[in-house]
Amino acid sequence: MLKKRPELSGYRRFLSEFFYFGLKEARACLFVVLFFGAIFIVPRSGILGIPRYDVLLLIALTIQIGMVWKKLETIDELKAVCVFHAVGFILEVFKTSSAIKSWTYTDAGYTKLLGVPLFSGFMYAAVGSYIIQAWRLFDLRIRHHPPYWMSGLIAAAIYLNFFTHHYIGDYRWYLAACALGLYARATVIFRPLDMDRRMPLMAAFILIGFFIWLAENISTFFGIWRYPNQLGAWSTVHISKWSSWSLLVIMTFTIIANLKHIKHKIHIAE
Repeated sequence: MLKKRPELSGYRRFLSEFFYFGLKEARACLFVVLFFGAIFIVPRSGILGIPRYDVLLLIALTIQIGMVWKKLETIDELKAVCVFHAVGFILEVFKTSSAIKSWTYTDAGYTKLLGVPLFSGFMYAAVGSYIIQAWRLFDLRIRHHPPYWMSGLIAAAIYLNFFTHHYIGDYRWYLAACALGLYARATVIFRPLDMDRRMPLMAAFILIGFFIWLAENISTFFGIWRYPNQLGAWSTVHISKWSSWSLLVIMTFTIIANLKHIKHKIHIAE
């Protein structure tokens, strides 16, 4: 006769859940850690005569191939990551264009297209990779998710605002208010160990945006790219970028949620 597993005490449960939460977070951040680790380690002069930007592209591709080969990432997840790469690269081309010059990639590279190194799209794909991995590892479920067409509309408006605010004004705070209203009741349910936990979905967006802002400060410090005010001497990335990254997280999450919703509907139809 099987013995019933003893219940963990409050303190031991907290430690166990905290340990497994950290373990799963580290696993979800695998691509992020490896890719950004390479960004910080690869010298500005490159390796064996290969420019840094090109080395970073090769590393990013190797990590992605390795994750699929080791079954740490599915083909469907890889397709979604490619979508984020394309979305991010298009934004990079616009932001670094001669008419905008929001930031610049000052180093040389053979794999630069329209002035933007191809590896840069992986910085956006890294955000998507993290959310995709966390969704599976934590068995994420969203309670009170807004209508998918409405969340898709907000995501599209957020993406467009990254372009249009150079011409017709920045409406990020209006979009943030709309997103807050849309996701006000939404709760993310996740499982660190064997019990469901929950938190407001908007809080998750803001927290992830904050950590991306920290990573951006580290990246600009190492000269991967520079904002105009950092060309003379490095300075902290303006805190307003936190809001931009949080909005980008909302957009990324919405793309993933809608892709999963569409896949679920197709599966039911079959």
